[in-house]
Amino acid sequence: MEKTLVTWHPHAVTREDRERLNGHRGCVLWFTGLSGSGKSTIANALDGKLHALSVHSFLLDGDNVRHGLNAGPELLAEHGEQYARRFGLGFSAEDRQENIRRIGAVAQLFAAAGIVTLTAFVSPYRRDRDAVRRMVEAGGRPGDFVEVFVDTPLEVCEQRDPKGLYRKARAGKLRGFTGIDDPYEPPARPEVTLRGGAQSPDDLADAVLTYLRQTACIG
Repeated sequence: MEKTLVTWHPHAVTREDRERLNGHRGCVLWFTGLSGSGKSTIANALDGKLHALSVHSFLLDGDNVRHGLNAGPELLAEHGEQYARRFGLGFSAEDRQENIRRIGAVAQLFAAAGIVTLTAFVSPYRRDRDAVRRMVEAGGRPGDFVEVFVDTPLEVCEQRDPKGLYRKARAGKLRGFTGIDDPYEPPARPEVTLRGGAQSPDDLADAVLTYLRQTACIG
């Protein structure tokens, strides 16, 4: 394979400069859990709380990102079939891996800009989440990656089923769906575990906020 000739260029404004300006550290809060577990709802609630505290934050949501950066082939069809096949991401194991890699790279850049970056992705495979942790911490410091496991029982997720995906998977109309015919690998040692079926999203967001204060990510 031909070597790509690229060079890393240092910035005149450092990460520390940006964090001093913001008044807090940058970090990545990686919400993971089954579809319907409450990841996006909790992350949105937390984003609102951080904003109210004048903390610079931003939420990268799984569905939203797949409308642009990680669009599927059907959304790239206007660029031609070959382009859409090459760059569009579906839901195969390989495409999910690339989806998470791209998001990890973006999240790392946001954290380096001093932003508390929230991500809400099923991210079912442990190796992919661990790879993002290594990427984020290599570009910053230990503790910059906070894995938040939204541990909601499958039966609760199926009862919610906001997109009707579980019903389709159970009926055999949707293949490779996480939790039904594709595995979800829970984190081995998450920094924060939230019991998604037991408390309100607001209370669960408060639990993450408490963790951030205890670890001095925010004041």
